[in-house]
Amino acid sequence: MADILHTSPSNWKYVSEGGATIVFSYKGPPNPHFDGTVLRLRKSIVPANGARRVARALTAQEEPDDPTIEYQTKCMEQLIPPEHLPRLETVSLNKEWLQKLSDLKDALRPEGRRAKDEIDLNRKKGVLATDLVGGNWVAVEIKPKWAFLPSPTHLSTETKSVKTQTCRFCMHSHFRSQEGEKVVTDYCPLDLFSGQKSRVLNAVNSLWNAWVASDATVNNLKIFSRGKFLRPSEAHAMLADNASQQTQLDTIRDAFAAALVRYLLQTPVLNILSRLQRNLDVLDIEGLSKLWKFTESSAPLYRTTFASFFEQTSDGPSSAPPSTPLGVSSLFLNAPEPGIPDWIDFLDQYLSSDQPELDHSSPSPKDLHYYLLSYLLSATFKDCSIIIRMEMLEPGTEPTADIRPESVTVIDLDPKSMDKLRGWEKLDKDIVRTYSSAQKKVCVDEWQTPR
Repeated sequence: MADILHTSPSNWKYVSEGGATIVFSYKGPPNPHFDGTVLRLRKSIVPANGARRVARALTAQEEPDDPTIEYQTKCMEQLIPPEHLPRLETVSLNKEWLQKLSDLKDALRPEGRRAKDEIDLNRKKGVLATDLVGGNWVAVEIKPKWAFLPSPTHLSTETKSVKTQTCRFCMHSHFRSQEGEKVVTDYCPLDLFSGQKSRVLNAVNSLWNAWVASDATVNNLKIFSRGKFLRPSEAHAMLADNASQQTQLDTIRDAFAAALVRYLLQTPVLNILSRLQRNLDVLDIEGLSKLWKFTESSAPLYRTTFASFFEQTSDGPSSAPPSTPLGVSSLFLNAPEPGIPDWIDFLDQYLSSDQPELDHSSPSPKDLHYYLLSYLLSATFKDCSIIIRMEMLEPGTEPTADIRPESVTVIDLDPKSMDKLRGWEKLDKDIVRTYSSAQKKVCVDEWQTPR
């Protein structure tokens, strides 16, 4: 295990952060353990009243390694070729070192983030990973999102016409804009995943336009050059040293889009993510919810407890029986949080050629656990990001260098929690309800049948 405590916190440069983690890159003296690496740290919520809850910190022996490491090595590497995954390694931490790092770097974080969360000072372990943005290249981080339109099999009559015509991301963007958020309005993931040059180019240009309009605050596109996070006013930093620094922004955009599309069309990563998303989410959350309710209501204890709801009258059942929220364990139905052994067992079944094929059109209650984990895993691939490392831009010249497989890397492959399901079900209903009254956008899915 690399000893990061022998480095100075000042040697680590703030890069970026998401909802759960914050990332720093090593910029200290040459060190074979840390050159070309980033440190990924977990965050904790800042209490509303400013008071910190005092709790006994776990020892290094008690604290498990970050689950993303074991999850990647035992699960993700079965689904995504290792050359498209970052190197991950556990490093030891202590509170004093983390406090110094926080004191030095907190002012560099976005104000909105500082108000909500901070480095978790009680952590004894962090994750050392490949530095995908810090070299002599342009690094482009894209969060592609949902790659497909759902099968109509398990959709309600109210949602079928909407969900099979407009992709989830486009509907969600409309929903968020109605809530007053700044969103990417023109980008459609189905363009990005289409494999067609004109549509991929359209997706890249839409992401670029949103990047410019939002001053790089929209989350679906981030651009780095030689390790520096760029805003549109700094776009010239993407240019090679021999390129004119007077180059217009539109010219940089065209060179950027041409270079990026070349990578996106040649890498297998988008096809892999699309296939995994759709093949793992075969029921849609509506079908998963129906299976959940049917399985629960079939339990003997449930039928005994709520016998009165099943009593028939001349007008039919007395009323609808209650049901537990999707993914929430009860006396009638157990849905424990999956651990690594559960994910390994699931993948053994998912990848096995010997297992009998499930009938997704009529899912069985005995397969509920499989479908729950399948949906959670699909959600991981719907929410991941990819980083593309490109040569510095030279407008007006045709790129000739071969594209290496490791130039495109999938990141943010965290396992999703069972307790997310009920929130996702509610969000799905809210999104479709809001979009139903909007002018419909037609999103074209080139993969209408699973591959």
